[in-house]
Amino acid sequence: MNEQPALLPYADPAFLSDPFPLYRQLREDGPVRRVVGAGGLDAWLVTRYEDSLAALSDDRLSSDVRDASDTRLLQQLPVTERESMLSNMLRSDPPDHTRLRRLVSKAFTARRVAEMRPRIQELTDRLLDAVVPAGRADLVADLALPLPVTVISELLGVPVDERRDFQHWTDRMIRRGAEPPDPAVVDDAWKHMRAYVGDLIHAKRARPGDDLLSALVTARDEEQRLSEDELIAMVFLLLAAGYITTVNLIGGGIAMLLAHPDQLERLRADPDLLPAAVEEFLRYDGPVNPGIARFAREDLEIAGVAVPRGATVLIGAAVADRDPARFPDPDRLDIARQDNAHLAFGHGVHYCLGAPLARLEGQIATGTVLRRLPGLALAVPADEIPWRPGGLRGPESLPVTFGPGG
Repeated sequence: MNEQPALLPYADPAFLSDPFPLYRQLREDGPVRRVVGAGGLDAWLVTRYEDSLAALSDDRLSSDVRDASDTRLLQQLPVTERESMLSNMLRSDPPDHTRLRRLVSKAFTARRVAEMRPRIQELTDRLLDAVVPAGRADLVADLALPLPVTVISELLGVPVDERRDFQHWTDRMIRRGAEPPDPAVVDDAWKHMRAYVGDLIHAKRARPGDDLLSALVTARDEEQRLSEDELIAMVFLLLAAGYITTVNLIGGGIAMLLAHPDQLERLRADPDLLPAAVEEFLRYDGPVNPGIARFAREDLEIAGVAVPRGATVLIGAAVADRDPARFPDPDRLDIARQDNAHLAFGHGVHYCLGAPLARLEGQIATGTVLRRLPGLALAVPADEIPWRPGGLRGPESLPVTFGPGG
């Protein structure tokens, strides 16, 4: 195996636009490849499907960043009240993870999510009503962003008109590029977000409603099933994770169709393919890219490669989902692909809790765009579409034109 770490060049617009040629080379180099990733951090990238699947269920790999030997990881988090930000499901392991997940899992079952279909369709139509007369839109700003933000806000019981603030703070906290984030910027954003979440909790304590946030406050105050730090971290996680990856799924999925007009027309002609199409969007170029970070609790081997205790292990879901050993013709977008067991939502105990909701929003948004916006086309050259740097992948804007719609 090549011992020289490979650079993931987040400062290169060509890499941001299409990282998969480099990923292909790294996978061909070996099953585990040392890389320098977002923020200049070192990691051991797992490149192949079977190894990634096994790593996602390996309890020797921790989700808690405090198990990492690279102190720069903690330094990229807010200094003030760092524990509040770390006490969430995403960064905890069983038994704490099991307890926290159980508190919110009922809100994201397939049945509960299916009951939300009429409301999601209503919101999608309302957003498109606003742009249809103009014949042009930015399908990120006008649809892909406000739809999941509104859905998670209503589920939690958060005032939708306050969404711009928490979007702004969240973006400052999670945005990663070639250089390390400015600790002062991250800390300031967290202070504002922490105060905002605290005000939300205070409001629900004073006037509880029939929403998820009120239920979490009750679990904290009356049942003592989570601490105040855990309550704050849970609300932050649900607000942030509840929308940002779905924004990228919707925007990225439509961008994929525009880059593959044969698949766009096939889906427009056969809307029954929508569920399979969304799964293919997730496999082909999903919103978590290149993958999911874990931290070695002990010295171990992955695919015969020695990984030291404390190392950051980057389980390359986006790399593995193009592994030709698992997916035939993996670099081809095929909206009717069968046997599509991608890793975009993870695997094992940390499998994405919001997967049913993200799938439904992706299907409704994509299907409604194709039905209501005939003649859909990019309004700029494809190489001018800006893509998010580092960790969470999707177009930052998607300017399109279209003909008279319904």
